Amino acid sequence: MFPNFELCCSAFEKYGLSLDRNIYDKLSVYCDFLIEYNKNVNLTAITDPSDILYKHFIDSIIMVKYVDIPQNACIIDVGTGAGFPSIPLKIYRPDVNLTLLDSLNKRITFLQLLCEKIGIRAEFIHGRAEDYSKKPEYREKFDISCARAVANMSLLSELCIPFVKVGGMFISMKGPNEDISLGLNAIKLLGGNVSRETNYSIENEERRIVQIEKISQTPTKYPRNSSQIKKKLL
Repeated sequence: MFPNFELCCSAFEKYGLSLDRNIYDKLSVYCDFLIEYNKNVNLTAITDPSDILYKHFIDSIIMVKYVDIPQNACIIDVGTGAGFPSIPLKIYRPDVNLTLLDSLNKRITFLQLLCEKIGIRAEFIHGRAEDYSKKPEYREKFDISCARAVANMSLLSELCIPFVKVGGMFISMKGPNEDISLGLNAIKLLGGNVSRETNYSIENEERRIVQIEKISQTPTKYPRNSSQIKKKLL
């Protein structure tokens, strides 16, 4: 069972965030539905409600503390999985316009059912980032692309930066150990520039948010196809 409202308020306050009853109710439904759905479809290894609160929900929403997200921003979550970080962010900031992209249809089905349950609107894309970022209706159309993934920065940048309009941002939520400098060449080639890195911790686990500003258009040859990307990183 999801922690009660008072416990969740205390948890949010611990990380400098506020929580109201409407947000709490949506997160509670999200948690219960995720745990139940995960029994049949593998979406997350984190299934304890308290861990979901901290390691999924707060760790997603904490982005608002460190990133200046414009009002009504168009955001694409690349490889969204079970909806992190973007659905908790949308619950917390209902003004943002959300697109959820994942290569596995079973995840997209879960996300569609979830959003219907909690009453939020989003666009759902079942497909690969390297294919959809070449389509005119998605290429360089978003204020923000985000990813909460273990892939290295070079790979993530090639998948995510092409979606971002000049002046927008790619936000990568990562663990503490990766050497971000190994992705700097890719970031530069794709039209980006690392503008800020923020280190923080959630329940004594180190985390990092890397903000990449889109300063010029991505050359049309990027992203490469998946076989080229796997063969050699930028």
